[in-house]
Amino acid sequence: MQPSDYWRTRAGAAVKGVLAPRSGEPGLAPIASDAAAQHAANEPVRLARFPAPAPIAHVVRHFWVPRWRLPTGVVVEQGVLEYPSANLVVEPDAAALYGPSIGRGVSRLEGEGWAVGALLQPGVAGLIAPGEVRALVGGSVPVEALRLHGAAAGVARVRESADAGRDDEAVAAFADWLGLQRLALDDDSALAARVVELAETDRSILRASELAEAAGLGLRALERLVRSRLGLTPKWLIGRYRMQEAAHRLAASDPPPIAELAAELGFSDQAHFTREFRTVIGETPRRYAAAARAAGFPRGTAPT
Repeated sequence: MQPSDYWRTRAGAAVKGVLAPRSGEPGLAPIASDAAAQHAANEPVRLARFPAPAPIAHVVRHFWVPRWRLPTGVVVEQGVLEYPSANLVVEPDAAALYGPSIGRGVSRLEGEGWAVGALLQPGVAGLIAPGEVRALVGGSVPVEALRLHGAAAGVARVRESADAGRDDEAVAAFADWLGLQRLALDDDSALAARVVELAETDRSILRASELAEAAGLGLRALERLVRSRLGLTPKWLIGRYRMQEAAHRLAASDPPPIAELAAELGFSDQAHFTREFRTVIGETPRRYAAAARAAGFPRGTAPT
């Protein structure tokens, strides 16, 4: 299984959600092609993403494998704007289901390590997590507490391959384990996935009422659905994708003027956009774009 064909069909998707590092810090080098993988092998922190096999594509959006090798004393706090779903993650000494962060997520990296993660499709977390989905937001549940069969054996197989540096085999083992669960989305979970897809792909949707109309729902029904299946709100969904798009565009080699980008993303003016961006990302759009250029971000990616 190779990441190249999948990511070539999703222009820009290999880097959206992964924030540029702060000035002077190494950051994730997303891999979008075989040639890029060879380049990224020299990076101190790199990320490979793999498509989910067809039998479990309704359960997993994609798999991701970060690896890092940092000098002693160097710590990287990699920023991310997470997808509105949960990640099932296997690491050398832990395995757990992690819910999305409301704000800017941060992964603290030091020394040498790896992780193998499955980004679950919207609505899937509720099938395997105990309790309400909203309890997952900003939190985690250890794999032992999840409604998954054969967890110990499945995690062990993923770790064996990842420890040996065989990312393809680790992902295949992960996919096999999840396939054995025979997970099936109910109608509401499938509808929640459709709502998320609309918020992600339809740039004309700027308000919760517009998202409700596109999904064929009333506003209250949409709010209940998104809260019960994702633990989030429609407004958050729309805002998250606007911020992902903004960060992605600002990190380009030739970023658009900030006022132009603000208007394109539906903000009332540049000041409104700047306030929102700073609240979520932690710095102004201008400073973020400058730091991205200084860091040569994104690195390791194929042209889109």
